[in-house]
Amino acid sequence: MSKSSLKKLLQAYLDIEKLKLVPRGFDMIGHVAILEIPDELKKEKRMIAKALMEVNKNIQTVLEKTSGRKGKLRLREYRFLAGKKKYETIHREYGAQFRLNPAKVYFSPRELTERQRIAEQVKPGETVMVMFSGACPYPIAIAKRQPKVKVIAIELNKIAHKYAVENVRINKVGDKIIPVFGDARKKSEKWFGKCDRVVMPLPLGAEDFLDVAVKCLKRKGVVHFYNWGDEDNLFENATRLIKERIKRKYKILGMGKVLPYSPKKWKVCIDFKVG
Repeated sequence: MSKSSLKKLLQAYLDIEKLKLVPRGFDMIGHVAILEIPDELKKEKRMIAKALMEVNKNIQTVLEKTSGRKGKLRLREYRFLAGKKKYETIHREYGAQFRLNPAKVYFSPRELTERQRIAEQVKPGETVMVMFSGACPYPIAIAKRQPKVKVIAIELNKIAHKYAVENVRINKVGDKIIPVFGDARKKSEKWFGKCDRVVMPLPLGAEDFLDVAVKCLKRKGVVHFYNWGDEDNLFENATRLIKERIKRKYKILGMGKVLPYSPKKWKVCIDFKVG
């Protein structure tokens, strides 16, 4: 579905100025489309949602974002706009399937490239810990890419953990992934000194777990630390936090943008090796 086809359908209903405000894109999670509607189009939002379903037959449910990510579980609030009130879906990417409800579980389809970037770095025989693992997208991406691996997936959201267990079963990677329910600070203790790398895909708050992430590492282990950065100085905040929180010798291996987080802010990742 192209934006031009959606605009073409809406030409008869919206004037030129409002057509310019039609959202450039949307998140697609399985059969669920998630839109951000500008205030100027609030009266037309249900019409836009129905038009979106008209030009993309794979969409069965359209939701509108009504808040940013909030709380420890990183969840948004949504408003139903059109289609079926069926939020649970199966999302597919790179040969993997993820059953989830986007209103109950944090999941970003725009991170699929980042998930593959991490998966490509994992070497045979590694033990990987993924903190804040949600419905298991990062662990499953790793297990699909690297068959000889063990992944510990720790998640605080009970609903997300249940989906993680189901997704491990669906993707037939139960011999590689250990889903763990609970707080990453407490649950990671069992793996202190046993991990080759730790993945921390939480842009706000992950810095509070950097100390335990380092404790989980073997000598010369790698951390993938996610944080936010202002557009004009992307990595300043993340590098400062690492410098403040890491008391051992470390080396930054790479830094990169992941996706827009909010206006003029980006989710970023810094890969660094410890010891």
